[in-house]
Amino acid sequence: MTGFHVTVADGIATLTIDRPKANAIYAATSFGMGEAFVCFEADPAVRAVIVTGAGERFFSAGWDLGADEEFDSDYGAGGFGGFVDLPNRTTPVIAAVNGMAVGGGFEIAMAADLIVAADHAQFFLPEAGLGILPDAGSVRLPHLLPKHLAREVLYAGRRLTAADAERFGIVNRVV
Repeated sequence: MTGFHVTVADGIATLTIDRPKANAIYAATSFGMGEAFVCFEADPAVRAVIVTGAGERFFSAGWDLGADEEFDSDYGAGGFGGFVDLPNRTTPVIAAVNGMAVGGGFEIAMAADLIVAADHAQFFLPEAGLGILPDAGSVRLPHLLPKHLAREVLYAGRRLTAADAERFGIVNRVV
C-alpha cells in the first residue's frame, strides 16, 4: 500500500498513515485509503476503524503540497483521506490524533465520528497563509466552534491545543 498500513484485530481496524516526515497524503495514498475503507465497510467483522498517524509529531499534515499533482486529483471512493465522502458509511471512525493535525489532516479528524487526542496534539488550518481555501474545514469548523473562534482558525491560522479542542468540543478526550 502507498503511504499507510492496516491492521485488524478483535473487530477493530487500524489504518496508520505512514509517510515520513509529516504523514502528508497525495492522491495515490488517498485512493488506497478509500479502497481500504470500502473493504472495512463491506466486512461485518469490522465494527470500528481507528485512523492515526505514524510517529508522535504528525497525525497528518494533510495534502502533500510537494506531490506535483493538481488539488482536484482523483482521491478515490471516499474522497480525500479515504472516508470523509464515503457514501452510506455506517462503520464508526475514530481519529487518534497523536501529533499535529494540519490542513487536510485536521479536516480528516473533523470528519471522524470521535476524536481522541494526545495531550501534545495541535489542530490548525494554515491554508489562508498559503492563499488556499480550506474547503472542508471552512464547511465543518463553523459548525463545531463559536463563529468568531472558527473565523480566527480559518482566517488567521490560529492553532488549537488538544486542551483547547477538548474545551470547545472538537475532541472527545485528551489522553
